[in-house]
Amino acid sequence: METVTMLSRTELLRRASELGPVLRSNAQASEQRRQLNAETLEALGGSGLLRMRVPRSHGGYESDMRTVSEVLAELARGDGSAAWTASVWMISSWMVGLFPESVRDEVFADPDVRISGILSPGAMAAPADGGYLVNGKWSFNTGAQQSTWNVNAAVRPTPDGQHEPVMVLMPMSDLKVIDDWHTSGMCASGSVTTVAENVFVPAERVLPIGPVIGGAHPGQQNPDAPMWRAPFMPIACATVGAAAYGLAVAARDAFMERLPGAKITYTDYTEQSAAPLTHLQLAQAEIAIAEAEFHLLRTADLIDTKASSGEQWSLEERARARLDLGAVCLRAKEAVDVLASASGGSSLYSSAPIQRIERDIKALNLHAIMHPDTNFELYGRLACGLPANTQYL
Repeated sequence: METVTMLSRTELLRRASELGPVLRSNAQASEQRRQLNAETLEALGGSGLLRMRVPRSHGGYESDMRTVSEVLAELARGDGSAAWTASVWMISSWMVGLFPESVRDEVFADPDVRISGILSPGAMAAPADGGYLVNGKWSFNTGAQQSTWNVNAAVRPTPDGQHEPVMVLMPMSDLKVIDDWHTSGMCASGSVTTVAENVFVPAERVLPIGPVIGGAHPGQQNPDAPMWRAPFMPIACATVGAAAYGLAVAARDAFMERLPGAKITYTDYTEQSAAPLTHLQLAQAEIAIAEAEFHLLRTADLIDTKASSGEQWSLEERARARLDLGAVCLRAKEAVDVLASASGGSSLYSSAPIQRIERDIKALNLHAIMHPDTNFELYGRLACGLPANTQYL
């Protein structure tokens, strides 16, 4: 096993920033390919950033949540699909860190390993000698074809005749792929459907998910590691929300890059930057971007603060993490919509980054976990004294 020293936030952000030109230059090609192209994939792996949620005992950095959020947002400035895919790989690495040591030794033999994952139970795990036989399928399996392992949710029977959700860890080579990822947004994420047909999964590669969502991680071998001192959902919110916030910043980057010399056709404005309308649009976008950043980092900082103190999470705090995620997505989309509308007809060309950014942020706002109204309703229910209508808190 390889033990490394945690890299500083400054160093990790520097590496993410240096990836920006590579991600931007390959974004269109990745989109056409419907998964990350080879240069982007190699750059991500070579940067070491995928190690941020890998145990230190296995060559990882165990980076704090704020650093992870800021790094992923920086990647999204280059390519939203690349950042989204990296976020899924990081969440899945965190999840594998909860499996027994023998499993971690196998999976993290390469600390730059790519692990895809799905939280929604799409399969049945039937008891078999020494483990389980898994049958089912998982849609929206981001980065699966470019991953070595897949950690997906299933259900298994319990002695009382009920079923409980579990995570099952399988080599990608055990799964069939349905190449159905033909979409209008997040095209390069390669979020295909994977299928398990009588796949045997050893017992040590099956993890009850209830305690993980609740914030209890009995299988974690290092109880002092801050990275696992939080419920799963707040961690997921601060991870995937970073891609949405980063896309809003990317929209601002793209707009400002094209602004010099741009005019407003069929008006007397020979410089778009001279028009009061442009000033209002930029200010509106900036407010929305700042609000998205606030909500993203509020959750990230709370995760880090509680990890340091060991303080337990209240139900309201966990619901607020979902609230913050919804706010990040909503405000990011508002910023992108304003800037895309201000970009004019020339922005319709596929070579213009703003059109891809607009489609990507719309796609994220449709994600079941990220949908703003769903998250707002959940928080509002609890604020009104009603029970949560989901276990994903």
